[in-house]
Amino acid sequence: MPGTITPLPVMLEEQDRKVYENLEPPKSIVTRYGYMRLIAELAYNGDAKPGCGSKLVIRSPRGIELATMLTSTCPNAGCGHAVTRKQMLQFIENSGGKDYPFTNQGKVLRVATTADLNEQSRLDSHKKDIIRFARSLIQELDLPMRLVEVESLLGGERIIFHYTANQWVDFRELVRRLATEFQTRIEMHQVNDRDEARIVADYEKCGQHCCCRQFLKVLKPVSMKSAKIQKATLDPTKISGRCGRLMCCLRYEDQTYDSLRKRLPRRQTRVITEDGPGTVVDTQILTQLVLVKLESQVEPQAYPVENLDLQNRDRADTAQKERDQRDVKAQKRSSEGSGNKADSHPTEQRRPNPGRPLKEDEIESKEQADQRDAGESKPAPQASGDGKRRRRRRRRRGGGGGTTSGGDGSGT
Repeated sequence: MPGTITPLPVMLEEQDRKVYENLEPPKSIVTRYGYMRLIAELAYNGDAKPGCGSKLVIRSPRGIELATMLTSTCPNAGCGHAVTRKQMLQFIENSGGKDYPFTNQGKVLRVATTADLNEQSRLDSHKKDIIRFARSLIQELDLPMRLVEVESLLGGERIIFHYTANQWVDFRELVRRLATEFQTRIEMHQVNDRDEARIVADYEKCGQHCCCRQFLKVLKPVSMKSAKIQKATLDPTKISGRCGRLMCCLRYEDQTYDSLRKRLPRRQTRVITEDGPGTVVDTQILTQLVLVKLESQVEPQAYPVENLDLQNRDRADTAQKERDQRDVKAQKRSSEGSGNKADSHPTEQRRPNPGRPLKEDEIESKEQADQRDAGESKPAPQASGDGKRRRRRRRRRGGGGGTTSGGDGSGT
């Protein structure tokens, strides 16, 4: 009818329908599947045009199972409904590289129907009975393992048992009895503490979903250094997550904390404030405040780090330390020089004995003493002593005493 106004919801629905009709079916779809939230890019050749969040039936390396569509990939980047393979591979590289749980083995079979969803719900309804029976067998066989979760694939062609263990477990008898009971393939999958939290955990202390369950794919170790820098206390109950390990979120701000910490002066550093010189007592990383004990006041005062004169003071302290070191070295050299002079006195000279040769400093002091004796004009005693030694040697060689002029041994 002329003059009729079309409601806004109807207009938006009509626009969405036209946009959907203009879209082409994707050639490959990125999906997430399994309790471990694995990622796969799988080929698709159907006519349907699924959107993000749609439930799909896929064939993965584990078997036929349900998956959730994340996005589709296309060769060009102009589309606002898909990402390019280059963007996806770059994201994987930045998120862990080879450790990222990604595969392209498999295929998208179809968009999940109501019958597929009902079948999966029926299989999940028997999960409690399966867990109860499996735990009773583990206790009966006395196996050193703990069952975490049970995952049934679509169609009941496989049941996956996720467990934790601190040592090797021989579960051959357990697998045999489970396969006999449920008449299907049994797969045992060992997980660590962080993977256990990814499967069963829900919320953390911050009120958000656990990062390992929500989006974090690669669970890297967290160092205690990050906890010491970021947390005011090292209480295990406050710095540990649901897995009992250090919280993964400590890695998110580690680089920021490190850069902020480098801007702050160290404790006991001399600084100049607007109220005068003082000594750094404590610092706060996030607020960038420095607690300074002033020379003119009793109580310490807090100052922003940008209001402190650190560079000039640090240079002055460095120069002062260098001067002190030079003074110490000069005093040491003077004391060593005076000691050498005392040792070089002729009356304190030590003669070389068998097994006790003269040391290097003693040899030098003897040379200095000889030079001093030569300067004091005392060559006569040394010359007469040398003459006496020469005459004694001649007597021994010639067989007689006194000076000789020939080789016959007779004196003149």
